[in-house]
Amino acid sequence: MRLVTEQELRDVVDESMALDAAEHAFRALAEDRVEQPPPMGFDFPEASGEVHVKGAAIRGAPLFAVKLASGFYRNPEKGLPVSSGLVLVCDQTDGSPLAVFHDNAYLTELRTAAAGALAARLLAPDPIEKMAVLGTGAQARYQLRAISRVRPLRQVSAWSPHPERTKRYCDEMSESLGISFSPAGSAREAVRDASLVLTVTTAKKPLVEVDDISSGATVLAVGSDGPSKQELDARLVANADKLVVDRLSQCAGLGELHHALDAKLMSEDDVYAELGDIVIGRRPGREGDELIICDLTGVGAQDAAIAEVAWRALGVEGDRS
Repeated sequence: MRLVTEQELRDVVDESMALDAAEHAFRALAEDRVEQPPPMGFDFPEASGEVHVKGAAIRGAPLFAVKLASGFYRNPEKGLPVSSGLVLVCDQTDGSPLAVFHDNAYLTELRTAAAGALAARLLAPDPIEKMAVLGTGAQARYQLRAISRVRPLRQVSAWSPHPERTKRYCDEMSESLGISFSPAGSAREAVRDASLVLTVTTAKKPLVEVDDISSGATVLAVGSDGPSKQELDARLVANADKLVVDRLSQCAGLGELHHALDAKLMSEDDVYAELGDIVIGRRPGREGDELIICDLTGVGAQDAAIAEVAWRALGVEGDRS
């Protein structure tokens, strides 16, 4: 069994490969070709930490994968990164372990951002005159780089509870992408008149209220991946013309959908589609001027798909694929 380092993975897996993997994962889900158990989650409130364990097997692939990714949000005070983790890759024909990817959540960051880019490609207006991003952490950086590959962005308004981090984020991303980024004084100000809104925070109370979003916008809700997290007003979720989820059973317990269900504002039957349904053409994506919300909680099929991409890209001797 091989131990693969984060740097080795960074050397062979990039954002374009991650986007292809995301499309493959959601296509496989829609075609019922995935064995995917429910995710596991651990909370460590005394350390402001959380751990997610997800995995899946895509039928016909040479391997299956189990991913552990953590976020401990006080780590910077100790001089440590917020995120860490690993991926266990096993042979799908005999169950034997092939490799441990000690990626420190690099593959998770890539696959999460790729799902956002895939959703933007299928659901967002074109062109995007203004984009808003709530959150300025690592995933906000990955998301913007990925989304800019599938949609031209003219201006981006960013907000976080930490003005100095927001300014740093805007300066860095503007230089990196050649796009106008500007800090906003509030979440409401950031999302005003935005045609694409990305929420990627650890909020536990809504940041975006029902009247804050333009009627023809697309909202990519990425941060709510646990029962206690919430970025959107449940009324906003219920009022969307189309609510798209990455996996209905998972979002009903973890995502923004979860809060709308708990508030009795909608039922699971009100969900328009899973993202994979749109990938394969079972349901249309954007059809004109409509408010679309995409609830992305992150699914194990994404981890299995990008692990396979990484395994093949590494060209490991003795690959039994």
